[in-house]
Amino acid sequence: MPTLQESPVKLPNSNQTPSVDKTEIERVFNLQKKHFHKVMKLTTAGQRIQRLKKLKEAIFKYSPEIEKAVNSDFRKSEREVDITEIMPSISEINDAIKHLRRWMKPVDVKTPMTLFGSKSQIIYEPRGVVLIIGPWNYPFYLTFAPLAAAIAAGNTVLIKPSEFTPVTSNLIQKIISEVFPKEEVAVFEGDYQVSGALMELPLDHIFFTGSTHVGKIVMTAAAKHLTTVTLELGGKSPAIIDKSADIKKAAKKLIWGKVLNAGQTCVAPDYLLIPNELVKPFVEEAKTVVKEFYGSSLKENSDFCRIVNDRNFNRVSGYIHEAVEKGAKIEMGGDTDASQNYIEPTLLSNVPENSNIMEDEIFGPVLPMIPYTNLDEAIEKINSKPKPLALYIFGKKDRSIKKILKETSSGGVAVNDVILHLANPNLPFGGVNHSGHGSYHGYFGFKAFSHERSVLRQAALSSIDLMYPPYTNFVKRLVSFTKKFLV
Repeated sequence: MPTLQESPVKLPNSNQTPSVDKTEIERVFNLQKKHFHKVMKLTTAGQRIQRLKKLKEAIFKYSPEIEKAVNSDFRKSEREVDITEIMPSISEINDAIKHLRRWMKPVDVKTPMTLFGSKSQIIYEPRGVVLIIGPWNYPFYLTFAPLAAAIAAGNTVLIKPSEFTPVTSNLIQKIISEVFPKEEVAVFEGDYQVSGALMELPLDHIFFTGSTHVGKIVMTAAAKHLTTVTLELGGKSPAIIDKSADIKKAAKKLIWGKVLNAGQTCVAPDYLLIPNELVKPFVEEAKTVVKEFYGSSLKENSDFCRIVNDRNFNRVSGYIHEAVEKGAKIEMGGDTDASQNYIEPTLLSNVPENSNIMEDEIFGPVLPMIPYTNLDEAIEKINSKPKPLALYIFGKKDRSIKKILKETSSGGVAVNDVILHLANPNLPFGGVNHSGHGSYHGYFGFKAFSHERSVLRQAALSSIDLMYPPYTNFVKRLVSFTKKFLV
């Protein structure tokens, strides 16, 4: 995600809400801590499932309002809201409902012979009072997906939605207050001051979705109380087209990844590595795809999203202008309209490496194309940057695909597609280093909000009893005998 776009960083001209009531935040936190120990920590799978079902029912009930709220915040198509906000939220809840009883079961693990007589297992206990800081780009899904995981794990939850999508944030407050009492789940709307006040608390876990820059701020705040964190960040996710790729299919997938939510997606392809000879065919196919998606009047088409606010519009359009001034060429698109925060899907070639568009995460419908002559050159380019959140590979040759996978690193990978790897709840979703810490979705979300507690149960007779002091000749012989099994 773009730098400095989410709480807790102060931004000018962001329609910030009044200063936070720290007393109320502390009061709710103390209520939740008490409720956690007396109620939530002791909940059964069935009781948690009932809570998840109530949440699911509320999402269905408020679906029309969710569509209108997100559309109001940045003119996102109501069908796109269904596909990218409502449906994945429900899918995440459904997966937890289906599998929670199994997830919660203690896991028996092997015990070494040196601990003969004892039994070992891992039990999953909820972390406690957790904080979820939601982003603005998918304000509903990226708040409700971690919320489902937190509830499934048995936590009480504080939620801070983004102030940059105020209509959606207000609706989130309404839905949550209808489904949960404040001592179980509470929403605090507001600006950077609210996030700051919440992070001053001795929380048991913080789940943050946003930029790497703000992720560092969250990590610093968490360090005060040694609070554990899950950081879902971003970065420059590359796409690489191999010479063996179906260029028509690759163009359709990649353009979809850039126009979805107007490119304001943490796993959107951020730059394209493409063989020299495929640049022109790719551009022609991309033009066809955009017309196929939106017709000849893209600017008037309500299916194409807008940039969330003036600040982000100026940032992304500024990237294009600066790149062109430094020698980049617009191969497709390039039209902008500040009155609508509209940026046309744009392809750039001859992009200087020192331009902002190649250094920062774009978070808009713009795709720089970087030509390469051989695969090693493309891989070197990927490895010269921080490890990305996603990597996209297009090609038919398994040998090339395996080489790219082996010689690069990223949070996740999709082969011959984009973005869809995060739709599988059986895959962990998360980044590496600059692109994130920890993962979630499905079982991995349950684990993110749980503490894996080690338990060893000792029988009446234990082999270790024979090794207590004093260290007699018998102990010496027993130790020597036992060591043989360690060879």
